[in-house]
Amino acid sequence: MTTTKEKIATLIQSEKPRSAWGKAVQTYALEMLEELESDYTAANLLNGAENWEAYSYGGSALIYDADIAERLCSPSELKKTRNGERQPNARETWLDCQARALFQAARLIDRKARVATLACA
Repeated sequence: MTTTKEKIATLIQSEKPRSAWGKAVQTYALEMLEELESDYTAANLLNGAENWEAYSYGGSALIYDADIAERLCSPSELKKTRNGERQPNARETWLDCQARALFQAARLIDRKARVATLACA
């Protein structure tokens, strides 16, 4: 019998994102899901952090600009940012971009958790 966590992971993996950003969000979601035992709420996903910026800046996810850029960018975007040496845009750092992706990953987990629990009911 599959657990709710396995069902959520299967639902997340069943999505086929076409962009590098979508694939990164999916990867973050699967990584965060892996760390949880149950109760897939934003509060538990944050693992004690106040918000996704604190989670990102606090080292709970990737910490190096080059690693974050590699995960979030397409090959052409990666080249444009010189593998993360340049900031992604004028308003954000790589950690800010990662925080935005983590927020979207948490929402993805939440949506799939609702589907999985409805399927069990």
